[in-house]
Amino acid sequence: MGIIVVSGTGTEIGKTVVTAAVAAVATAAGRSVAVLKPAQTGVGPEERGDADEVVRLSGAVGSAELGRFPEPLAPGTAARRAGLAPVGPGEVAEAARKLAAAYDLVLVEGAGGLLVRFDEEGGTLADAAALLGAPVLVVVPAGLGTLNTTTLTAEALRARGIEQLGVVIGSWPDAPDLAMRCNLADLPEAAGAPLLGAVPERSGALDPAEFRAAAGGWLGPALGGDWDAGAFEERFAERYVAPATADVTEQAAPVMAGSTDGAATP
Repeated sequence: MGIIVVSGTGTEIGKTVVTAAVAAVATAAGRSVAVLKPAQTGVGPEERGDADEVVRLSGAVGSAELGRFPEPLAPGTAARRAGLAPVGPGEVAEAARKLAAAYDLVLVEGAGGLLVRFDEEGGTLADAAALLGAPVLVVVPAGLGTLNTTTLTAEALRARGIEQLGVVIGSWPDAPDLAMRCNLADLPEAAGAPLLGAVPERSGALDPAEFRAAAGGWLGPALGGDWDAGAFEERFAERYVAPATADVTEQAAPVMAGSTDGAATP
């Protein structure tokens, strides 16, 4: 796990918090960790970016940001509108390799989804992952619609010959609805990769010490934690009881009684 690329099926789904959780678990295990944010959008020059937030929550010792653009847009679009040079996949790969020479683990956190354009040539985070030969951890939302976007992301990775490490739910609510509970079983099939964790919603608001202490319970062994996908699914499946199903035959009987053509007898 020298370099892991953290992507997602969309924006605002918990990539930064998941990246921080992975970093916290690795740091607690005694590994040196750096986070690389290729392109930070929607943040001003003096504001904290995603890499800063990962360091704050996890205690990771290194961070780097290759480009910062003020408008909350796709990196390529934000760079063009700001009149600034974009960040290309080659630059991302080079920076990640340099960090990997100094740290045990480098986490490259993307912006938006896997195929969001970085530059005018159409370079993407997927291109950077391919250049690095690094696996991609895909962060997904819990609810309705996630199976389609997860499947599309997995297909894009397979088409490019990029390893998918697994999927992590970026924000698991206190009271998951039916679709969310069902998705626990369906997400691994949609992704063609294991479900490696579920981070509780609002985890990013925790005190850093609390965050670090809890992170191992949100991630599976493949990411250094002790979260168990089967036990988690069983826990929430037990909360759901199928509604009683009416007996169709009994409902139909009064209507059909005394009639041979389906009409009630007067």
